[in-house]
Amino acid sequence: MRSRSGRRRAARETPPLPARDGLAPARLRTPPDGPWATMREHLVARLPQVDPARIDARLAAGEIVTSAGPLRPDSPFAGSTTLWLHREVPDEAPVPFPLEVLHADDDLVVVDKPHFLATIPRGSHVRQTVLVRLRHELGLPELSPAHRLDRATAGVLLLVVRPELRGAYQTLFATGRVAKTYEALAPHDPALELPRTVFSRIVKRRGVFAAVTEPGEPNAETRVERDDHRDGVARYRLFPRTGRTHQLRVHLAGLGVPILGDDVYPELRPRTDGDFTRPLQLLSRSLEFDDPITGRRRRFVSRRTLQAWDDPIGWAGRSG
Repeated sequence: MRSRSGRRRAARETPPLPARDGLAPARLRTPPDGPWATMREHLVARLPQVDPARIDARLAAGEIVTSAGPLRPDSPFAGSTTLWLHREVPDEAPVPFPLEVLHADDDLVVVDKPHFLATIPRGSHVRQTVLVRLRHELGLPELSPAHRLDRATAGVLLLVVRPELRGAYQTLFATGRVAKTYEALAPHDPALELPRTVFSRIVKRRGVFAAVTEPGEPNAETRVERDDHRDGVARYRLFPRTGRTHQLRVHLAGLGVPILGDDVYPELRPRTDGDFTRPLQLLSRSLEFDDPITGRRRRFVSRRTLQAWDDPIGWAGRSG
């Protein structure tokens, strides 16, 4: 087993392959030893989902490399070696909504993320993500997010231009020093006493899409206020003090007012990948913080509006 310092050194190695269309090359690390005579044998065993003929073609083309250069089809197995290659990118339905830049300088890029666009590559969403699109469109190959928004959530998202600054901005979010305001549209319940602060214990298990509320010490806190309502739909202001997965969706569903357009809470409703209708009515409205580099007070505000507010009767009356 490699030590933590060994893993950190491997992670800091500079990829010998350039980014392609905004997507950095994938990194694989071979084990210290094994039964494989060649690197090709190891890759076939390591990547069972990839056709061996495709691995052969990429080796022949010099597309799988180490710091010493491209691997050959007959390169002998080498333990504790880092390999780089460009991942096979799945076909994706283009997200048909603009990604607006609210602010850009030498340190930060702040965008107004649309619904249905993931923050970073994951699973079947690779090119259709904020990170890959911006790296490509802005020519910033080292751009990285300081925090994340769910694919279903729209609004203000902050990214860091230079890797050496990422830790300072991530720490702001991790330590609760960013004032975050969200806006959500959900059914209006006149009997629901607001404002209130919701405390709960939210658990998200690997491989299970929905988070659950369990007994135990609270790890999630949200201040909930009702801003306005009309035709059975209310606009809620949400002020999360913590950042658990799906926290705002879980808390509003737990209050009996699930967010309009939610396909997960209170019950899972499958959605096809190319279905961009009826987006989740949740918006990251603003971020505010003291900049850890300049000391200036920063505030960024979304320019988006939530669709259901213009058609509350239609939204409240739809199902699925």
